[in-house]
Amino acid sequence: MDLPIGKITKLGLYLTAIEAYDFTKTEENNLLFIDVRTQAELAFVGIPTMIDANIPYEVIDDWTQWDEKGNFFEMTINQNFVSAVENWVNKKGLNKQSPIILMCRSGYRSARGADLLAEAGYKNVYNLVDGFEGDTAKSGAQKGQRVVNGWKNSDLPWFDQLDKAKMYF
Repeated sequence: MDLPIGKITKLGLYLTAIEAYDFTKTEENNLLFIDVRTQAELAFVGIPTMIDANIPYEVIDDWTQWDEKGNFFEMTINQNFVSAVENWVNKKGLNKQSPIILMCRSGYRSARGADLLAEAGYKNVYNLVDGFEGDTAKSGAQKGQRVVNGWKNSDLPWFDQLDKAKMYF
């Protein structure tokens, strides 16, 4: 799989949205599927029907801080990310050898989250490389829009109603 540098992880385990969907259908009870996007993204964009939990990799601590370079609200790494994942691993009766799938908008934050988990001793953390919204079109009438691949663009099951039991607090 030819990936941009930002989507490459230390463990080198990757799934596309379609592959992840198929994997969750066969291994549903033996894996952990985590959406690492912010709560706002889930609330306003949607969420896969089969995720186990939302654990944001990054959070917006202060809505008055702006990242001039990236043109978005400044985000910081969620200091509770690894411990929150560990709680879900234990809740599902899994361990550090169990498969974990991480998904974000387009595969970059989930890659960083996978690296954090690898550093914490997790061995089978997959980056869902095309994310929930997919990659941007490089040309044509939809250039710059997230219309290439991804969970939503692959017509995989999702909804826009959140389950409180799966949300990060």
